[in-house]
Amino acid sequence: MTIARVLIIAGSDSGGGAGIQADIKTVTLLGGHAMTAITAITAQNTLGVAAVHAVPTGMVIAQIDAVAGDIGVDAVKIGMIGSAEIAEAVADRLDQPDLAALPLVFDPVMIATSGSRLASEQTVAAFGRLMRRATVSTPNLDELAALSAMPVVGEREIAAAARHLILRTGSGAILATGATTPNGLLADLLFAGDQAPPTGWQAERIDTIHDHGTGCTLASAIATGLGQGMDLVDAIARARRFVRGALLASPGLGRGHGPMGYAPGTA
Repeated sequence: MTIARVLIIAGSDSGGGAGIQADIKTVTLLGGHAMTAITAITAQNTLGVAAVHAVPTGMVIAQIDAVAGDIGVDAVKIGMIGSAEIAEAVADRLDQPDLAALPLVFDPVMIATSGSRLASEQTVAAFGRLMRRATVSTPNLDELAALSAMPVVGEREIAAAARHLILRTGSGAILATGATTPNGLLADLLFAGDQAPPTGWQAERIDTIHDHGTGCTLASAIATGLGQGMDLVDAIARARRFVRGALLASPGLGRGHGPMGYAPGTA
C-alpha cells in the first residue's frame, strides 16, 4: 500500500507539544508520511508563548512547491498561519491544479492552550478562503464564536454558528470541538450542511492539564485518514481515539499545559 503523503502548513512549537512537532508525530504514528511548510517560528513552552516570528511568505510557498513537485501530496492540513499575507498566498497556491482536488483539514488556530494569541485580527479575517477550500474545519468553541461572531453557549447555539459559517463563507464541513453535554460529557459535532443534523461523538472528560496540542493532533489525524482513503466520519472517529490515547499517555512534562504522550500504543 502506498503511504499517505500529508502536507502540513503550520507553525513550529519549540516546546514540542503542538504545531508542526505534534503534527509530524501524529501523521507518522498513524502510518503517513509528514511533509511541512512552516509558517511561523514560536518561542514557547508549557507556560506560554514568548515570541512569534512569521516566515516570509515566499519561503512558505517555496516549501509547498518543493514537496508537491517531487514527493507529491495526498492530503493537506493547515494549522497556525503566520500572517494574513501568508493565508492569502496559501489559498492561491491551494487553488493550483496539483493541489486543488485534495482533501484539506483546516484548524483555525487563534489562541494557544496556554491562552497566548497566535493570530491577528487581520489573519483571522483572511481565514474565509481557507474555510471555503477545506473539506472540514475544526474550530474549538472559542474559535467558532470568533469566526461566526455568534454565542456558542449550548448545542443549539453551536449549530446556529456552524451553519452560519457554512452559509456565509461557503465552507466545507465544520467540526465543532469541545462542547459540554447536559450530562457533563465532552462532545464534538460535525456539521456537513446548512440543515443536515450533525454527527456527534461523546466521551468522558480526561482529567489532565497536559493537553497542549490537542487541536493540532486531531486535525492532523483527520488529514492522515483522508489521505489514506477513509471517509470523513471514520477519519474523525479514529482521530478522536488517537487524541484520547495521547492524553491518557501524557508524560507530565513542564509546569503548565504539558505535551501529550505520543507512542505506538496511542495509534
